[in-house]
Amino acid sequence: MRIIGLDFGEKTVGVALSDELGFTAQPLTTVFRERPTKLRRTYAEIEGLMQQYNVELIVVGLPKGLDGIEGEMCARAREFGENLSRRTGVPVEYVDERLTTKAAGQILEEGNVKKTDRKKYIDKVAASIILQKYMDTKANS
Repeated sequence: MRIIGLDFGEKTVGVALSDELGFTAQPLTTVFRERPTKLRRTYAEIEGLMQQYNVELIVVGLPKGLDGIEGEMCARAREFGENLSRRTGVPVEYVDERLTTKAAGQILEEGNVKKTDRKKYIDKVAASIILQKYMDTKANS
């Protein structure tokens, strides 16, 4: 079963994909949009990827505050996940994504990715961390 992991942001959505056995998450792509309210093309791109890879579950990161409180971006991420689930008929689950972007930045730095190039990769790497966290939690429960 393939799972897609999404790091929903103001201008981008990082996308990661699990292997077919659900053990590992790999960064896949970053979907860019012109404005935060422009989502039609974003949904279409992600739906296309879901069809291409036969995705059976969507995992969306929730950008909670360090205090654990869900703010406006969490509400928008939940709305995005619910809309995508409704459009595709694929169930959605949510994962606390606190500090995943920071962790993604550290991974890119340790991988000697130039600072100027990190912006290209950070969202999809963060999505893979979100997805891996979800899969590890499920494997250990």
